[in-house]
Amino acid sequence: MAEPKHQIRALYTASTVTVYQAYGPEIGLPAARDGRFPAAWRRDRMTWIKPSFLWMMYRCGWGSKDGQETVLAIEITREGFEWALEHACLAHYEHGLQPDRTTWKRQLKRSPARVQWDPERDLHLRPLPHRSLQLGLTGEAAHRYADEWTVSITDITTLAHTIHDHVRGGDLTAARGLLPAERSYPVPEGGLDHLHL
Repeated sequence: MAEPKHQIRALYTASTVTVYQAYGPEIGLPAARDGRFPAAWRRDRMTWIKPSFLWMMYRCGWGSKDGQETVLAIEITREGFEWALEHACLAHYEHGLQPDRTTWKRQLKRSPARVQWDPERDLHLRPLPHRSLQLGLTGEAAHRYADEWTVSITDITTLAHTIHDHVRGGDLTAARGLLPAERSYPVPEGGLDHLHL
């Protein structure tokens, strides 16, 4: 059965959901060591979190891109994640979802979170037909993310490199066996209606 086009797939527990980010070692290493973002992490900037491991690998080149060499798995509260979704606006104007472009721009300016739906990726990082959620946090949401929602931060760079080595060696079964067990995230009924058609 085909995956729904817009669906959040994530690694989650009863109280947390795991999202991924990649940083240079000056941010990533102290964040993983201390379980919180260091002073150098800018709360006044937009920060993008991704529940899809493979989309993160596509974005950071398996932890090889400059400034993205440290791949982090960040466990945050489901309460915080759902608050961000509820207060999010789509990152681009979608005719039929918002009344007009001006209304959308006003919503975007007011929203502490924004959503992009990008093609999910396979192990070769090729695009798939269904979409993967990217959640941008700014202002109040970025502060809450760093100071309230974050439960744990783990450096998973070695895991990313190991999976990539298996893919390059043609052992997709071994690579697949190491992937985080992402499954459909139970968003409340209608909880994503304001974020896609």
